[in-house]
Amino acid sequence: MHMATWTPEPGETLLARDAITFATGTAPRVSGMRWFRDTQRNDIQGELPGWPEGPVFSLGPEAEKHPGKRAGVFGMRALYVAIGGALEGLGGTGSFLPGAGDGPGRPQEPENEVTDFPVMWADADTLARTLPWQLDPARCPENYHTHIVVTDRRLVITGFPDDDPLRDQVLWQVERSEIAHVERMRFSSVGDEAKVRFADGSWCRLAPPRTRKYWSVLRHLAHPCEVVPLGALTPRQREYVESYVASVNDRDTSVEPVITRRPSGKFLIEVPTTQPVKPDLGMLRPFWFMSQAGGRGGFDPKDL
Repeated sequence: MHMATWTPEPGETLLARDAITFATGTAPRVSGMRWFRDTQRNDIQGELPGWPEGPVFSLGPEAEKHPGKRAGVFGMRALYVAIGGALEGLGGTGSFLPGAGDGPGRPQEPENEVTDFPVMWADADTLARTLPWQLDPARCPENYHTHIVVTDRRLVITGFPDDDPLRDQVLWQVERSEIAHVERMRFSSVGDEAKVRFADGSWCRLAPPRTRKYWSVLRHLAHPCEVVPLGALTPRQREYVESYVASVNDRDTSVEPVITRRPSGKFLIEVPTTQPVKPDLGMLRPFWFMSQAGGRGGFDPKDL
């Protein structure tokens, strides 16, 4: 029996949907591996209720003494991300990011990225321990996909088999009020990853499931959510929004554009389209920036 692709409740705004897994180590000592830890760095994967048995990884040999020496690569990569983000607004896919994922940059947390790589950090009875095992690439069945759905109220994890998003089922969800902080983690072989810290102090490290140059959900996770209704805009702002929306091909005319205020004060306009949800890319939405005055908004990296 097919189920409808996940939809928000009445009055809830869908912001983003994309593929997701637990992250995977990049540094030589932890490459291709991940661990589930308590705050004493004990392995807890055997304590997680309902989880099937998974591989037991061992740390590799010590690597070079200065894993951050590729800072120059990181600097260039940041520039590519800035340029590519602006270009992505033209197409909404992030396909214009030259080399953004070519180098992992400088470790932000060497103890959790170079000498160890926990993707779950959780003492007993904390929220991170409730995350679904299907997020683990080493446990997830072949051809099974997991998606993250971000709304103005919740963060939801869904799963579905056989490349068919119409068969998605909710695996886990949490109110945004339970999320204390989300940080972009750029030391990664797939581009950006997300460290999601919950209000109880537990955290997890999440990533897109393959080499990606841009991960759309991060722009709605890494910043506080402020959805701006069309009716709250000035006439000039609304005119600009309507002009941009009209320029988008395959737009879904039954759904209003989603407008959010960014850290710079500019507005992000995202246009729902008729394109179906894709297993590896989630929900694609063309987007553009609008200035506070109701004109074209210049690109600011901190807005993404």
